[in-house]
Amino acid sequence: MNRTCLGLAPDPMATPEAVVQVYGARCPGWLGCFGVHTWIAVKPTRTRAYTIYEFTAWRLRRRGSGVTIWKRSPDARWAGNAPTILADKRGHGVDALIERIDMAAREYPYAGEYAVWPGPNSNTFTAYVARAVPELGLDLPPTAIGKDYLGTRLLAMAPSGSGFQLSLFGLLGVLASGIEGFEVNVLGLAFGIDPFSPALRLPLVGRFGAARSNGPDTQVTNPVRQ
Repeated sequence: MNRTCLGLAPDPMATPEAVVQVYGARCPGWLGCFGVHTWIAVKPTRTRAYTIYEFTAWRLRRRGSGVTIWKRSPDARWAGNAPTILADKRGHGVDALIERIDMAAREYPYAGEYAVWPGPNSNTFTAYVARAVPELGLDLPPTAIGKDYLGTRLLAMAPSGSGFQLSLFGLLGVLASGIEGFEVNVLGLAFGIDPFSPALRLPLVGRFGAARSNGPDTQVTNPVRQ
């Protein structure tokens, strides 16, 4: 399996500042036609390695919890597929975000559950952490199936931390946000429009239109503590 790194992450040996990046890459096999797998990479100030937070089904089968916290290259190919950066935060205030990312990951309520569709799955995990750390401003693509799974809840903050969503077990719902735009979820498939960086949000395809900038944000202002 091709696990080469693509040079998207700053070299931890040469980067003293704190870094948080969120990645997504197409799933292996036929699942890749429909969706992506997402993960969060963090590097606190003056550390020389990245820690990855993600949910993996193989860990769930082996250990009873799918929450995976480990050291690996953040920008390596996933199942041979190239990742893309979904969020990038660096510098002042990011260490505080990393602490909250770690806390949210360890408190994930579906650690012992996994379903490819409609969730909970790897994207449910990433969305849960992102809601707990809204400063990430994470725009999960419509191909991140499972991001809208809320369990028994009907109402929650949008994964980006901007706006809200209604969702019925990840199968039917609506989302309105200043970052994601507007989405309708039908049977786990998201259809929407982003009027802010004009683009359509489509299942299978993902974002179609103007690219959203996911370049590094070098400062987090007054990070909220929860």
